[in-house]
Parts: sequence; structure tokens; C-alpha cells
Amino acid sequence: MIRWWISSFQLAELFISSVVHLLYGFYVYSTAVAAHLSQALSECVFKSNVSLEVKKQDPSKSTVDDLPPIVLVHGIFGFGKGKFGSFSYFGGAEKKDERVLVPDLGSLTSIYDRARELFYYLKGGRVDYGEQHSKTCGHSRFGRIYEQAHYPQWDEDHPIHFVGHSAGAQVVRVLQQMLADKAFEGYENTSENWVLSITALSGAFNGTTRTYLDGMLPEDGQNMKPLCLLQLCRLGDWLDIPLLKAYYNFGFDHFNLSWRKAGLWGLVDCLLGNAGPWATGDWILPDLTIQGSIKLNSNLQTFPNTFYFSYATKRTRKILGVTVPSGILGIHPMLFIRVLQISLYRYPTDVPPPYKGYRDEDWQDNDGALNTISMTHPRLPIEHPSCSIVNDSDCQPLQPGIWYYKTVEADHIFFILNRERAGVQFDLMYDNIFERCRKHIFRKTSQTLPNEAP
Repeated sequence: MIRWWISSFQLAELFISSVVHLLYGFYVYSTAVAAHLSQALSECVFKSNVSLEVKKQDPSKSTVDDLPPIVLVHGIFGFGKGKFGSFSYFGGAEKKDERVLVPDLGSLTSIYDRARELFYYLKGGRVDYGEQHSKTCGHSRFGRIYEQAHYPQWDEDHPIHFVGHSAGAQVVRVLQQMLADKAFEGYENTSENWVLSITALSGAFNGTTRTYLDGMLPEDGQNMKPLCLLQLCRLGDWLDIPLLKAYYNFGFDHFNLSWRKAGLWGLVDCLLGNAGPWATGDWILPDLTIQGSIKLNSNLQTFPNTFYFSYATKRTRKILGVTVPSGILGIHPMLFIRVLQISLYRYPTDVPPPYKGYRDEDWQDNDGALNTISMTHPRLPIEHPSCSIVNDSDCQPLQPGIWYYKTVEADHIFFILNRERAGVQFDLMYDNIFERCRKHIFRKTSQTLPNEAP
């Protein structure tokens, strides 16, 4: 009887979560389509005025182009500039600086694949996922073609600032390691110094227990439960609906999952986990489990010439020793249940813990998507140099090779999508980030090593 009630509760929770996520997805999609149609209509009606406006611009282009770009990298289920028309993943923050790039990467592709895509987005050319990786993971070696590079001069003398939200922060770390390892065929001179700074907004450095709530098996952090919210993802790329993909794409084109190529049997293979990224684990959710993050982090370094900053978010507090959501109105409706669930989550006692020394209480504070302990700085399997601060100015003068981190009262999507929701805090956050990139981060000839920092 007890098992029946537990199963009923789990099915009800799955149904509610599915409906909430689908409705929110429809809201974002419809808003983007409406904004795109409105923009197209405005351009059509006021075409002459727009062209006149362009001609009146002061040609100070050379000054702007001399600035190192600030590249905003979206997280899971995210999208880049222009993908959703005028709808912005970063809530329009890219308009705060003259030299900002917002790439559109696979929303569900693995951290590794997204790092490769980001490189070719900047340098141009056809995305090369690497021969060995492609064979191991069962997809095409080559992906989309960037006919026009967004920053072709990118090198050690022309480094870049990166700002990553959620999984986007880990994508940038993997990319920097690839540059250090000279992992791009035809580019023998890459180095970690191509990256000037990395700023993380709710960065997914050490995984999240939410992945287990959403359906990943805690036993291995690789496979999914037969019945879970994540199973819906298997249908997206197989359906291959042109109107939908024009605005949004999971990014699995290099797996050739479309019904046009795989047929009906391809759908069966996907649902059974025998084909596509689910067969090999080459997608983003396994990378976001604690086990997957440890595997990634074991090959990633914090480099002595790069500046690092992290904003960790949380929407929980302790009442009589119990961690609970820190309010109702301040948490997005899509995340409130997850904030509660993550704060109450207990790792199964019948399976080995994800790492030696794991304690449930360390992972209770969260923002509805990630545990706060995961967002401060890379700490698994080894802890990287870090420094906790209260105010942004506390870390000045900045020292490279150290993760400065600040804990902010906010949920996981507080600083993206809807600028009005965060209000003044939104402007203060991005103003501080851009000011730090432009005024306080400079590469010097002699660097201070992490262990020499005060």
C-alpha cells in the first residue's frame, strides 16, 4: 500500500512538472515568435527610417573593434542572439556594452561538444568534434559551418572575456583546457592565455542533485530512469519540425536523429536508449550530475594568467535547523517546487556516494536548479584556489588564478530572460561584470601566482 502511494505521488509530481515546463516553454516560444513578427513588421514599415539611422551612425568602429569581446555563453535549454528573434536569453544585458557576442550553442548537447562549437563560432569554419570523440560517441565528426568568424583575430594577443550562465560556465572552462591542450586540428598555437577572464553566473562547476530528481540514476550518473521528465527530450530532434527548429534546437543534428534519416525505427531506438546521445551519454545531463562533473573537473585546471569570478545563487534559508525556500514571491513559479525538493533531497543510502566525504546537508542550499555549494568554485575532485567576498570591490586589485566568489540571494533564472523581474539588481549585476572586464582586468607581463595572493 505504501509503495502504491509513493508511486502515485511520483506520477503526480511528474505530470505537474511536465505541464509546468511545457507551459513555460510555450510561453517563451510564443513570446519569441510574437517579438520576431513585431520586429519584422516594424522593419518592413519603417525600412527607410532604419536605413537612414544606420547611415547617421558615427563611424568609430575601429575603437569598438579594438576592445576584447565579452562573450555571453548560455546554459542548458538556452539559446543565442537572434535565435528567438529579439527575445534575449540574457535579458538584453548584451546591449550594455559595445562589444558583446552571444553565441547559439546546442541547448542539450554535451559540455564537450558545446565547447567545440564555441571555438568555431569565434574562429569560423566547420565545427570539428574530433575524430576519436565522434567515433566513441557515435555521431558525425563535423557539424555546422560558420562561414563568418565572429572574432577571427582571437589569439594570445587578442584574448577574450567570457561570461557563462549555469552550464555555460563549465563550457568555457572546458574550452580553455582545450586551448591549453592544443586540441583543435589546424590550430597549433592555441593556449590557455587566449582567455582573459571567466565570470560565472550560477555556474555548474560541481554538478547538481537536481539531475537525480529530474531522472538521472544516482547509481552511475549516466543513465535515466524509465519514467521521468527528461524522457521528453528524446522526441525533440526526431520530430524535426522546421518551424520549431527555426527558433529552437536541442543541437543533436550531428547524431542524425531526424525521422527523415532514422525513420520510425530510429524513434524506437531513441526511446529505448539504443541510439543518439542517450546511448553513449554524450549530452548535457550526465555532465551535470555530481559524478559527471567530477569526471570533467579531473581534467580541468585553473590557470595562473586568467581572472576568475563567480556569482553563486541561493533561495533557501534555515528555520530551526531545517533548510526551506526563502520565500514564495521571490522564487519563479517554475522553480519553487524544485527549490523545496533539492533542499529535502537525500542521496540513496543503498548506492555508493558520489565522492568520499559527501554529506546531504552540504548540498541543501540551492537556487531551484543548482546547489549553492556547486556554484562557488571548482571544488571536486580537488579544490581550486578561491576567495569568498561580500562586495564586488573586495577583490580589487584582482589577482589571476583565483576564483573570487560571491553568494547572491536569487533563483537560477533571476538574471536571465526577464530583465524586469530582477529590476535594479539586474543592472547592478551586469554593470559590475562589464565594468570589471573593461577597467579592472589587464594582462601583465609578470603574473602573481595563486599561492602568492593575499
